[in-house]
Amino acid sequence: MLDLFLEKYNGQVSWEHKVTGLGQDENKAWVDVETPQGNTKVEADYIIGCDGANSQIRKSLFGNEYPGFTWDAQIVATNTYYNFEEKFGWADANFIIHPEHFYMAAKITQDGLYRITYGETPGLTLEQMVDRQPMKFETMLPGHPKPDEYKVVNFAPYKMHQRCAPSFRVGRFLLAADAAHLCNPWGGLGITGGFVDCGGLYDCLAGIWDGKADESILDLYSEKRIEKWKTVIDPISSENFKRVSDSDPATRYERDDFMQLLTKAEKDRPFAKELLMGPFAVRYDFTQHYKKVPEDPAPEVPAQTTNGTSAIVKGEHAEKTASQRQEHKSVFKRASLLLRRFSLRKP
Repeated sequence: MLDLFLEKYNGQVSWEHKVTGLGQDENKAWVDVETPQGNTKVEADYIIGCDGANSQIRKSLFGNEYPGFTWDAQIVATNTYYNFEEKFGWADANFIIHPEHFYMAAKITQDGLYRITYGETPGLTLEQMVDRQPMKFETMLPGHPKPDEYKVVNFAPYKMHQRCAPSFRVGRFLLAADAAHLCNPWGGLGITGGFVDCGGLYDCLAGIWDGKADESILDLYSEKRIEKWKTVIDPISSENFKRVSDSDPATRYERDDFMQLLTKAEKDRPFAKELLMGPFAVRYDFTQHYKKVPEDPAPEVPAQTTNGTSAIVKGEHAEKTASQRQEHKSVFKRASLLLRRFSLRKP
């Protein structure tokens, strides 16, 4: 995607640029930027903050206000090579329910690299979590592997949040993805929501550029994407985490309507398809709010009167006349082809 952006769309990525301030007026927005070459200002019609959970754009707009909460849990994300598929027949995405050793293992490359994200004891230092990682893997992964049976290429502890900015638009500044909202990783709704934000915002800005929408569509972007976070992303991701970290896994199934629906889907293919379509609820089509383009008036077509003089035929009659002419052309074309075929068959 980055190569496509740079090569096909003449994009530009500026490294080591840090936003230190921002401003706007009725015509443009700008950010003050600290660069290796010195301080500068970047201006644009609109500026979109996609700068992550610690977004400087969001902080400049709202200060430390980022409504929501932080889970009382420690999570560690690793990228690990381990043979889940061939040795154990695991699928691409796997969620393990356990009060202490809950985790998910999701395949992220074709050569067998998995994102293994697991829960740890809160309050540990980074060094303690690194030291405990071999014990955690041996305890929770299938086959109880020793360190020489897998390869960890990335190790990243972090805290989980459920948060949403007060608004995704302030004048000519907009927010998207983690800069706008956060959720825990169980179910992948964070990255999914980010992609959908960007796609929807593209439609809004493209509509303004093409004259199909005015700036009010950006307020609608903020309203609808916040609505989707509140009604889809936040509740589903929250329930996903509560499910995998349940204190009584043995009884979770009988208490969990969703897990029972999964069992039904195993035997009912139409229902399985319906269930798989559920995540599409996170989308919203902003193009439905484009301005309606008025239909062109019926064409005026010259026609010959019975006395040979010209006249202008309007409206429905003109459409019929134009249609008839097209039919006549088609007939003449077919007749011409037939004559050519007949002529070719002459001795």
